Amino acid sequence: MDEAGRGCLAGPVVAAAVILPPVYHLPGLADSKLLTARQREALAPAIRGCAVAWGLGVVWSRRIERVNILQATLEAMSRAAATLRRPPGLLLIDGNKTIPEALLLAWWRKSPAAPPRQRAIVGGDRCVPAISAASILAKTFRDRLMAALARRWPGYGLERHMGYGTAEHLAALRRLGPCPQHRRTFRGVLPDAPAEAWGKLC
Repeated sequence: MDEAGRGCLAGPVVAAAVILPPVYHLPGLADSKLLTARQREALAPAIRGCAVAWGLGVVWSRRIERVNILQATLEAMSRAAATLRRPPGLLLIDGNKTIPEALLLAWWRKSPAAPPRQRAIVGGDRCVPAISAASILAKTFRDRLMAALARRWPGYGLERHMGYGTAEHLAALRRLGPCPQHRRTFRGVLPDAPAEAWGKLC
């Protein structure tokens, strides 16, 4: 499992879960951050085509504001795991945190009733192929969402920076103010926004 959009000022956080078969052919598979957009777009359908199962979880900006970005990310991961058509025996999660069992259980509707075991792997998106695949699916899905949001709320450049706090984005926020997709608890979105969300990123 991996996520995309955790550090953005706008748009949802998206998590993906992927179960790869014992044998697969995905040349070029790597952490999404090491690939170009064209490479990710080429790999995404190949991953979906060969995966034993894959799933996505999305948590939107208003929910992020209510529960903070860390909790929203873990919720997105819970949703992604719950959509897998084959229950995994073990969740391998990129990063240093696993999903609280109560949160995972809230979304788990599979048999057996007990949710899978979990293991957090720092840098897993670079060393575990299934996590690399999840990072690509999360990133490509979120990028397409942001392009659609850019058409609904033009002027911010969301289709270029994908909601990250670039100079272009911050200038647009000063000029236009936030749109409904902005995370108003994140520094830079509102002039006097609290910085609490930034402390949740690690």
